[in-house]
Amino acid sequence: MQAQITDSIAPSKKIDTLLTNTKIESPKHLRQIIDTTFIVQTLDSSKVEKLVRIRKSLLDSLLSPYYDISYDTVAKDTIFKRRYRLFVNKLTNDSTYVPLPKKERFIKAKRKYGFDTLKIANQVRPIHIDSTKMAAEPVWWKRENKIGLAINEAAFANWSAGGENNIAGLLRFSMIRKFQKLYTLWNNEIFVNYGLNVTEDKGTRKTDDKVQINSTFGYRRDTISNWYYSAKFSFNTQLTDGYKYPDTDNPISRFFAPAYLYFGAGTEYNLKKQQFSVYLSPLTLKSTFVMDETLSNDGAFGVEPGHNARNEFGIFVESSWEKKLWKNVVMNNRLSLYTDYVNNFGNIDVDWIFNLKLTVNKWINANIGTQLVYDDDIKYKEDTNGDGQLETLGARVQFKQALNIGVAFSF
Repeated sequence: MQAQITDSIAPSKKIDTLLTNTKIESPKHLRQIIDTTFIVQTLDSSKVEKLVRIRKSLLDSLLSPYYDISYDTVAKDTIFKRRYRLFVNKLTNDSTYVPLPKKERFIKAKRKYGFDTLKIANQVRPIHIDSTKMAAEPVWWKRENKIGLAINEAAFANWSAGGENNIAGLLRFSMIRKFQKLYTLWNNEIFVNYGLNVTEDKGTRKTDDKVQINSTFGYRRDTISNWYYSAKFSFNTQLTDGYKYPDTDNPISRFFAPAYLYFGAGTEYNLKKQQFSVYLSPLTLKSTFVMDETLSNDGAFGVEPGHNARNEFGIFVESSWEKKLWKNVVMNNRLSLYTDYVNNFGNIDVDWIFNLKLTVNKWINANIGTQLVYDDDIKYKEDTNGDGQLETLGARVQFKQALNIGVAFSF
């Protein structure tokens, strides 16, 4: 009798159940199971079922090509997993064994790629936040250029109260370049003023004439101190001839007659935020130039007759202060003092300029200004006898006041 191992007969469900339910209690028990005889149900040619006893080792050799046999010593079970399944050809009735598909083909998920729709529950809205700067960015250079023109005009026709037709104009130009960074201070200024007044009977007369150039360089040891070691240069003159009206034949001043030059070294106390400074120089050279021959021979402005220059050595003090008094009102005050060591020490030359700037809008402004000058070297001349000859008198205080309303252009 031959044991037929087929998918439907050998091993049968009884053998599967018998093998599956076999428990392994210990390694000794495992050896007993190996030698144990299993009952295999077979079928002979007469279609009669019989039981055949087969040793475990022989059964393993018969089943190993078709089953995966494993012994789980923890669960104490013997597990048989089929490797093939029976396939019968319907035409020829031939049977073949087809390998069972791997489990991965059934449990492996198929990947699909796509995009998920993003939904925003709360819409994002832009919000403007005003930020406060804790510290302003430093500005090392201050640049200022201004041109201003003020015109005054008056006309009369059969005016019973009397009056004289006239027109007056004043042109102002200023340029400032100021550099202040850490240890270094460098201030440069140029001021040019020129004014004329034209009347019907008196003709053209000059009302203002000034050219001034200032330059100050300073250096300090640290950024905390407001004191600078400084050197200062200043130059003043005028553009056209000046007269003692109504005499327009003999000029009393001309271009570079006089001209004043100051050059010295000292110290300067400077407050940038308050726009206040005081310059002190115990070593200052003052030079007075009279380049007109007639005025030079006359000894005008303190020069020796026939000489074109006079040099003095003394103390120079200058103070500058600019302050915003009200919303549209700015005050500017500049005071210069000088005294010579050799000639009349203590006799102080004074130049004081006070100005109020009233701003109407970006283009229109008004200026109220005064200037007081005293220089012992500038002698006053006057026709005291009425003969048309000017006589030289002593030095006097010079004072000028002006009110101008006009337009200004900054660039």
